[in-house]
Amino acid sequence: MVIDSHHHFWRYDATRHGWIDPLTMSALTRDFLPQDLLAAAKEGAVEGFISVQAEQSLAETEWLLQLADQTAPIVGVVGWAPLVDPELESLLERIHHPKLKGFRHVVQDEPDDQFLLRADFSRGIACLTARDLVYDLLIFERHLPVAIELVDKHPEQRFVLDHSAKPKIAAGELSPWRENLYSLARRPNVVCKVSGLVTEAGGNDWTPAGLRPYLDTVLDAFGPERLMFGSDWPVCLLASSYERWLQTVQSWAASFTEAERACLFGATAAQVYRVDVSAVSTKGVSP
Repeated sequence: MVIDSHHHFWRYDATRHGWIDPLTMSALTRDFLPQDLLAAAKEGAVEGFISVQAEQSLAETEWLLQLADQTAPIVGVVGWAPLVDPELESLLERIHHPKLKGFRHVVQDEPDDQFLLRADFSRGIACLTARDLVYDLLIFERHLPVAIELVDKHPEQRFVLDHSAKPKIAAGELSPWRENLYSLARRPNVVCKVSGLVTEAGGNDWTPAGLRPYLDTVLDAFGPERLMFGSDWPVCLLASSYERWLQTVQSWAASFTEAERACLFGATAAQVYRVDVSAVSTKGVSP
């Protein structure tokens, strides 16, 4: 089955979604809900979806879980919680849900580039490890060395690198992203999402050939078994339709073996996020 490991939902609010610039990101200044996603992904025969937080609030996490309850193809949620909170353990107990698969913090927006190394944050990661929950790394390429230090502190924790650490594609730069990515990939408890690259390319004039050096680097670093496809819908709409990005990744992976493509397009996401594929339904949104 095909699983999209990375998408977002929101009811647009200019205050709560302040990261959306209405001048340069006007395509995102509306509501994006499950029925919109299912329509966008229909042509690609995508059967399962992992919803990822777009707002740093417990209210949004609980809302995403409600949507997952109402929408059978949503097989998992990566939410947000205050991982630095000393009461995190009891909070995780309160919001426990079978579709809550992990958490993410928007580290890329933290003024402190060393945020991942805070002792209270590390304690929060240990809580996730104890509960068999994933941590999604949302970082810029400059954060990779710090991310490596974090991963080394938590060898039993499952980490997922979002958007391949956002290489500087628009600038045509590969270094030092490439070297640091190879270093992170040597840690076996990290997998990487093939997602978000079109928006890093700087607009609608990107080409598959322009993305190829970055895609090939990710493949060489992690191998096909530790990659997972993600649409980053609806953010991808700033540079691409859902279908065009999916087709780009499918074309790039055409030389993979059948087993390798199965990993990229679903098996790795199912394994890492603990998705019971046999229980996945494609009936859509409940009335």
